[in-house]
Amino acid sequence: MGYERFIANRYLTARRKQAFISVITVISTIGISIGVAALIIAVALITGFQKDVQDKILGATSHLMISDVMGEGLLNYEAAAAKIRPMAGVTSVSPVAYGMVLLQGSSKAQGAMLKGMDLGLERKNQPWLRTLESGTVPEQGSGKREGILLGRDLAFSIGAGVGDIVTAVTTSSRLGPLGMTPKTKLFQVTGIFRTGLYEFDSTTALAGLPAARKFFGLGDRVSYLQVMIEDIFAADKMKDSLKSILTPMVYITTWTELNQSLFSALKLEKNIIFLTITLIVIVAALNIIATLILMVMEKTKDIGVLMALGATPAGIRKIFFIQGAMIGIVGTAVGTGLGLLWCLVANTFELIRVPVDIYQISYVPFRITPLDLLLIIGVSLSISLVSTLFPSHRAAKVDPVTALKYE
Repeated sequence: MGYERFIANRYLTARRKQAFISVITVISTIGISIGVAALIIAVALITGFQKDVQDKILGATSHLMISDVMGEGLLNYEAAAAKIRPMAGVTSVSPVAYGMVLLQGSSKAQGAMLKGMDLGLERKNQPWLRTLESGTVPEQGSGKREGILLGRDLAFSIGAGVGDIVTAVTTSSRLGPLGMTPKTKLFQVTGIFRTGLYEFDSTTALAGLPAARKFFGLGDRVSYLQVMIEDIFAADKMKDSLKSILTPMVYITTWTELNQSLFSALKLEKNIIFLTITLIVIVAALNIIATLILMVMEKTKDIGVLMALGATPAGIRKIFFIQGAMIGIVGTAVGTGLGLLWCLVANTFELIRVPVDIYQISYVPFRITPLDLLLIIGVSLSISLVSTLFPSHRAAKVDPVTALKYE
């Protein structure tokens, strides 16, 4: 251990004549701890909320959506799907037929999105289809009427349960004896699903692909191809690859484009919270500056003695730099421990519960990524170290002759 570190430890731990300086040192350490803990908790809250909503959205929608440019439905979709499936990173490709309908239950009617899918294939890819709230996934041609799955909140809203008959009315019309009339079809509810995403569960009904195509009059077309990939953050790169193998008459949309406004708002909120709470650490760092300046004033005679014995200005500067660094390191370590402990307790006991119909989740999850944690620790230590520069520079400028003149 060099003499600089020994003296720095001595100054921090030994009793002083000026007890006020010790109080400021403790306050500085506590301030940094509170700031770091608050940063970890706030960033973990935003990250957890974003990750949870992201998982629910991607669990209910496609990673990439390939549709017809003219909006008339995708023709020759099987040939396009055959080109996409062998691509690296693609986990599944499935056709979808969808449209807005008015769904009539036993108590009321409500607008809904009816999606026709290969439910057997989707069941392999979507956990919420394998664990329905009640009932089973409908099988094609298994009964007199086509089966349908309803989101839990949609089923509750229209008063429908497993085994009930619901009427779907589409916005497209057909020519009948009385002129143009809306197309209607009876479906039997075979199951109730829940994804955890309120917006999806309250507005979506699922049926078999053939039934939906016939109901919407798509013929040999489908509304779009749903592509699922292994790395969701490679969606833009995958989009460019798909453009090179598909015809120019298709339009490709990624999940980030579909939910751009939501995730942009969450990212902006995370950055603003990070910058705002960082001010707490900066305020605590100002206390470090005050502590070291007062200590320099108290230890002027000691500094003069050290310099008279051969200590260099760089050595004096290092003594007070180490003192400030130790305050910053201890405060950061304590704050990190407190922040991570709070996240663990909050997740274990689900302490912060929120209305699911507003926030899409039942409780606030706290998740901190290693990168965010390293960034918070790095920012805290950097602010603490920078705050030592001026006091340590001032200490190095003490004139030993002046300091010892009246001793």
